[in-house]
Amino acid sequence: MTDPALIWSYLSREPLMWLTATLLAYWAGDALFRASGRKPWANPVLIAVILLAIVLKATGTDYARYFDGAQFVHFMLGPATVALAVPLYFNLGHVRRAALPMLAALLAGSLTAIGSALGIAHALGVAPDVMAALAPKSATAPVAIGISESLGGAPTLTAVLVLLTGITGAIVVTPLLNALRIRDWRARGFAVGVAAHGIGTARAFQVNETAGAFAGIGMGLNAVLTALIAPWVLGLFL
Repeated sequence: MTDPALIWSYLSREPLMWLTATLLAYWAGDALFRASGRKPWANPVLIAVILLAIVLKATGTDYARYFDGAQFVHFMLGPATVALAVPLYFNLGHVRRAALPMLAALLAGSLTAIGSALGIAHALGVAPDVMAALAPKSATAPVAIGISESLGGAPTLTAVLVLLTGITGAIVVTPLLNALRIRDWRARGFAVGVAAHGIGTARAFQVNETAGAFAGIGMGLNAVLTALIAPWVLGLFL
Protein backbone atom coordinates (compact mmCIF):
# COMPACT_ATOMS: atom_id res chain seq x y z
CA MET A 1 0.00 0.00 0.00
CA THR A 2 1.39 3.45 -0.92
CA ASP A 3 2.01 6.15 1.66
CA PRO A 4 -0.85 8.40 0.41
CA ALA A 5 -3.20 5.44 0.72
CA LEU A 6 -2.06 4.86 4.29
CA ILE A 7 -2.55 8.52 5.13
CA TRP A 8 -6.05 8.52 3.61
CA SER A 9 -6.96 5.31 5.44
CA TYR A 10 -6.05 6.99 8.72
CA LEU A 11 -7.65 10.36 8.03
CA SER A 12 -10.93 8.91 6.73
CA ARG A 13 -11.50 7.24 10.11
CA GLU A 14 -11.06 10.48 12.04
CA PRO A 15 -14.34 12.31 12.88
CA LEU A 16 -12.68 15.69 12.36
CA MET A 17 -12.02 14.78 8.73
CA TRP A 18 -15.70 14.66 7.78
CA LEU A 19 -16.67 17.65 9.90
CA THR A 20 -14.01 19.65 8.06
CA ALA A 21 -15.19 18.28 4.70
CA THR A 22 -18.76 19.33 5.49
CA LEU A 23 -17.74 22.86 6.43
CA LEU A 24 -15.49 23.19 3.37
CA ALA A 25 -18.27 21.94 1.09
CA TYR A 26 -20.67 24.54 2.46
CA TRP A 27 -17.98 27.23 2.22
CA ALA A 28 -17.49 26.34 -1.45
CA GLY A 29 -21.26 26.34 -1.99
CA ASP A 30 -21.60 29.75 -0.36
CA ALA A 31 -18.70 31.12 -2.42
CA LEU A 32 -20.37 29.94 -5.64
CA PHE A 33 -23.68 31.37 -4.45
CA ARG A 34 -22.10 34.78 -3.91
CA ALA A 35 -20.21 34.59 -7.21
CA SER A 36 -23.49 33.93 -9.03
CA GLY A 37 -24.95 37.15 -7.64
CA ARG A 38 -27.03 35.21 -5.08
CA LYS A 39 -29.10 33.46 -7.74
CA PRO A 40 -31.68 31.08 -6.20
CA TRP A 41 -30.56 28.13 -8.34
CA ALA A 42 -27.04 28.35 -6.87
CA ASN A 43 -28.27 27.24 -3.46
CA PRO A 44 -25.25 26.67 -1.17
CA VAL A 45 -26.85 23.68 0.58
CA LEU A 46 -27.54 21.97 -2.76
CA ILE A 47 -23.98 22.60 -3.92
CA ALA A 48 -22.57 21.30 -0.63
CA VAL A 49 -24.67 18.13 -0.87
CA ILE A 50 -23.48 17.47 -4.43
CA LEU A 51 -19.83 18.03 -3.50
CA LEU A 52 -20.05 15.75 -0.46
CA ALA A 53 -21.85 13.06 -2.45
CA ILE A 54 -19.07 13.11 -5.04
CA VAL A 55 -16.38 12.84 -2.35
CA LEU A 56 -18.15 10.01 -0.51
CA LYS A 57 -18.70 8.10 -3.77
CA ALA A 58 -15.13 8.62 -4.95
CA THR A 59 -13.63 7.48 -1.64
CA GLY A 60 -16.03 4.61 -1.03
CA THR A 61 -17.04 6.07 2.34
CA ASP A 62 -20.37 4.92 3.73
CA TYR A 63 -22.85 7.36 5.25
CA ALA A 64 -22.51 5.98 8.79
CA ARG A 65 -18.79 6.75 8.89
CA TYR A 66 -19.39 10.20 7.41
CA PHE A 67 -22.11 10.99 9.96
CA ASP A 68 -19.84 10.00 12.86
CA GLY A 69 -17.74 13.02 11.98
CA ALA A 70 -20.41 15.41 10.73
CA GLN A 71 -22.98 14.84 13.49
CA PHE A 72 -21.85 18.03 15.26
CA VAL A 73 -23.43 19.99 12.40
CA HIS A 74 -26.62 17.97 12.91
CA PHE A 75 -26.52 18.76 16.63
CA MET A 76 -26.27 22.48 15.88
CA LEU A 77 -29.69 22.39 14.16
CA GLY A 78 -31.26 22.71 17.61
CA PRO A 79 -29.36 25.83 18.78
CA ALA A 80 -29.73 27.39 15.32
CA THR A 81 -33.50 26.94 15.49
CA VAL A 82 -33.63 28.49 18.97
CA ALA A 83 -31.52 31.43 17.74
CA LEU A 84 -34.35 32.37 15.37
CA ALA A 85 -36.08 33.83 18.43
CA VAL A 86 -33.71 36.83 18.26
CA PRO A 87 -35.15 38.41 15.07
CA LEU A 88 -38.61 37.37 16.28
CA TYR A 89 -38.10 39.48 19.41
CA PHE A 90 -37.11 42.53 17.36
CA ASN A 91 -40.15 42.10 15.08
CA LEU A 92 -42.67 41.31 17.82
CA GLY A 93 -44.81 44.33 16.97
CA HIS A 94 -45.20 43.19 13.36
CA VAL A 95 -46.13 39.72 14.56
CA ARG A 96 -48.89 40.95 16.86
CA ARG A 97 -50.45 43.06 14.12
CA ALA A 98 -50.51 40.12 11.70
CA ALA A 99 -51.52 37.35 14.12
CA LEU A 100 -54.88 36.40 12.58
CA PRO A 101 -53.72 36.32 8.93
CA MET A 102 -50.70 34.30 10.03
CA LEU A 103 -52.82 31.68 11.78
CA ALA A 104 -55.06 31.33 8.72
CA ALA A 105 -52.05 31.04 6.42
CA LEU A 106 -50.43 28.52 8.77
CA LEU A 107 -53.45 26.23 8.76
CA ALA A 108 -53.89 26.47 4.98
CA GLY A 109 -50.19 26.01 4.27
CA SER A 110 -49.65 23.09 6.61
CA LEU A 111 -52.73 21.20 5.42
CA THR A 112 -51.78 21.80 1.79
CA ALA A 113 -48.18 20.67 2.31
CA ILE A 114 -49.23 17.41 3.97
CA GLY A 115 -52.43 16.72 2.03
CA SER A 116 -51.05 17.38 -1.45
CA ALA A 117 -48.00 15.16 -0.90
CA LEU A 118 -50.03 12.31 0.56
CA GLY A 119 -52.74 12.65 -2.07
CA ILE A 120 -50.25 12.30 -4.92
CA ALA A 121 -48.46 9.43 -3.15
CA HIS A 122 -51.76 7.62 -2.55
CA ALA A 123 -52.77 8.02 -6.20
CA LEU A 124 -49.44 6.51 -7.26
CA GLY A 125 -49.87 3.53 -4.95
CA VAL A 126 -46.99 4.39 -2.61
CA ALA A 127 -46.50 2.08 0.37
CA PRO A 128 -47.88 3.23 3.77
CA ASP A 129 -44.44 3.41 5.43
CA VAL A 130 -43.19 5.69 2.64
CA MET A 131 -46.28 7.88 3.02
CA ALA A 132 -45.55 8.12 6.75
CA ALA A 133 -42.03 9.32 5.93
CA LEU A 134 -43.42 11.82 3.41
CA ALA A 135 -46.10 13.40 5.62
CA PRO A 136 -43.84 15.69 7.73
CA LYS A 137 -41.52 16.77 4.88
CA SER A 138 -42.23 20.49 5.36
CA ALA A 139 -41.39 20.50 9.08
CA THR A 140 -37.88 21.25 10.30
CA ALA A 141 -35.62 18.18 10.30
CA PRO A 142 -35.49 17.22 14.01
CA VAL A 143 -39.28 17.48 14.33
CA ALA A 144 -39.96 15.77 10.99
CA ILE A 145 -37.78 12.80 11.89
CA GLY A 146 -39.55 12.39 15.23
CA ILE A 147 -42.98 12.55 13.58
CA SER A 148 -41.93 10.03 10.94
CA GLU A 149 -40.72 7.55 13.56
CA SER A 150 -43.97 7.85 15.51
CA LEU A 151 -45.98 7.16 12.34
CA GLY A 152 -43.91 4.14 11.34
CA GLY A 153 -41.90 5.86 8.61
CA ALA A 154 -38.18 5.62 7.86
CA PRO A 155 -36.27 8.50 9.49
CA THR A 156 -33.49 8.39 6.88
CA LEU A 157 -36.01 8.76 4.05
CA THR A 158 -37.70 11.60 5.90
CA ALA A 159 -34.35 13.38 6.28
CA VAL A 160 -33.79 13.18 2.51
CA LEU A 161 -37.31 14.41 1.75
CA VAL A 162 -36.95 17.31 4.20
CA LEU A 163 -33.68 18.31 2.55
CA LEU A 164 -35.17 18.17 -0.95
CA THR A 165 -38.22 20.15 0.17
CA GLY A 166 -36.07 22.87 1.70
CA ILE A 167 -33.74 23.17 -1.28
CA THR A 168 -36.62 23.26 -3.77
CA GLY A 169 -38.44 25.88 -1.72
CA ALA A 170 -35.36 28.06 -1.40
CA ILE A 171 -34.78 27.93 -5.16
CA VAL A 172 -38.33 28.66 -6.35
CA VAL A 173 -39.61 31.00 -3.63
CA THR A 174 -38.21 34.30 -4.94
CA PRO A 175 -39.22 33.94 -8.63
CA LEU A 176 -42.58 32.42 -7.65
CA LEU A 177 -43.54 35.17 -5.21
CA ASN A 178 -42.30 37.82 -7.64
CA ALA A 179 -44.50 36.30 -10.35
CA LEU A 180 -47.46 36.35 -7.95
CA ARG A 181 -46.65 40.02 -7.16
CA ILE A 182 -46.51 39.44 -3.42
CA ARG A 183 -44.50 42.38 -2.07
CA ASP A 184 -45.16 42.18 1.67
CA TRP A 185 -41.98 40.85 3.31
CA ARG A 186 -44.00 39.41 6.17
CA ALA A 187 -46.13 37.31 3.82
CA ARG A 188 -43.15 36.25 1.72
CA GLY A 189 -41.15 35.17 4.75
CA PHE A 190 -43.98 33.37 6.50
CA ALA A 191 -44.87 31.44 3.34
CA VAL A 192 -41.35 30.13 2.80
CA GLY A 193 -40.94 29.27 6.48
CA VAL A 194 -44.09 27.14 6.46
CA ALA A 195 -43.29 25.46 3.15
CA ALA A 196 -39.50 25.05 3.27
CA HIS A 197 -38.46 25.10 6.98
CA GLY A 198 -34.85 26.02 7.87
CA ILE A 199 -33.33 26.09 4.39
CA GLY A 200 -36.11 28.36 3.17
CA THR A 201 -35.71 30.50 6.28
CA ALA A 202 -32.00 30.91 5.59
CA ARG A 203 -32.87 32.07 2.08
CA ALA A 204 -35.39 34.56 3.49
CA PHE A 205 -32.74 36.07 5.77
CA GLN A 206 -30.45 36.51 2.77
CA VAL A 207 -33.12 38.61 1.08
CA ASN A 208 -34.65 40.64 3.92
CA GLU A 209 -34.44 40.60 7.75
CA THR A 210 -38.20 41.01 8.25
CA ALA A 211 -38.85 38.17 5.81
CA GLY A 212 -36.35 36.05 7.71
CA ALA A 213 -38.00 36.77 11.05
CA PHE A 214 -41.43 35.77 9.75
CA ALA A 215 -39.95 32.71 8.05
CA GLY A 216 -38.59 31.61 11.42
CA ILE A 217 -42.03 32.05 12.96
CA GLY A 218 -43.64 30.09 10.15
CA MET A 219 -41.11 27.29 10.50
CA GLY A 220 -41.62 26.99 14.25
CA LEU A 221 -45.41 27.11 14.16
CA ASN A 222 -45.58 24.69 11.25
CA ALA A 223 -43.44 22.18 13.15
CA VAL A 224 -45.94 22.23 16.03
CA LEU A 225 -49.01 22.06 13.80
CA THR A 226 -47.53 19.29 11.64
CA ALA A 227 -46.91 17.18 14.74
CA LEU A 228 -50.58 17.60 15.68
CA ILE A 229 -52.30 17.07 12.33
CA ALA A 230 -49.96 14.77 10.36
CA PRO A 231 -51.28 11.56 12.01
CA TRP A 232 -54.87 12.61 11.31
CA VAL A 233 -54.23 13.56 7.66
CA LEU A 234 -52.22 10.38 7.08
CA GLY A 235 -55.10 8.33 8.47
CA LEU A 236 -57.38 9.74 5.76
CA PHE A 237 -55.24 8.10 3.07
CA LEU A 238 -54.56 4.72 4.69
